[in-house]
Amino acid sequence: MSSEDLAWFKSSYSSGEGGECLEVATCPEAIHIRDSKNPEGAVLTLSPAAWAGFLSRSAVTN
Repeated sequence: MSSEDLAWFKSSYSSGEGGECLEVATCPEAIHIRDSKNPEGAVLTLSPAAWAGFLSRSAVTN
């Protein structure tokens, strides 16, 4: 699946004021993450298990 075919949404922590913003697109087999200021740039793709692990770790440290 190409990046253009994905339904991207901004992080709930994005303020819309031009700071650091992430966009996420989910599929059953993968989670895709990109910089909202550079949508044609690199895309980080994680398994759902890796994404869940990242979210649980980031919730603990914030």
